[in-house]
Amino acid sequence: MLLYKDLLSDDEIFSDAFPIKEVDGIAYEVECATIQVKEGEVDIGANPSAEEGEDSLEDGVKTVNNVVHSFRLQPTSFDKKSYQTYLKGYMKAIAEHLQKTAPERVEGFKAGANGLAKKILGNFKDYEFYTGESMNTEGMVALLNYREDGITPYFTVWKDGLKEEKL
Repeated sequence: MLLYKDLLSDDEIFSDAFPIKEVDGIAYEVECATIQVKEGEVDIGANPSAEEGEDSLEDGVKTVNNVVHSFRLQPTSFDKKSYQTYLKGYMKAIAEHLQKTAPERVEGFKAGANGLAKKILGNFKDYEFYTGESMNTEGMVALLNYREDGITPYFTVWKDGLKEEKL
């Protein structure tokens, strides 16, 4: 299994246990789902004990996004101007990293990132923003949006802002 971590903050963002689609060589779209979890319990797939009867689904159950829940992503918020400021700094940091590690990738990253940034800013109101568990303001902000059906959630993350770790 591959774990994808934020290059700058080292926070876990997602794994290949979730369906992943590469977009224009610059980003990944990570499919996710809304699930129900009961606080304080771990679902190991066992049937409830006959002595306990049926488990109540209402007490302590909450609805969460499975990627957010699994990787402890933290919601954050931006207005359009503050997101532009963040994105400019983030893209600069990634380009500097690429200059050291993969200089042949820098121009492709800049071109692709500018195109994706324009798309994001053009649909800014459609996104929810999440940081890694450490809430490092220098790190990646994952963008949550919904497919055309309005129900199916997915994250957009910067491909070059990630490092893969084999588990």
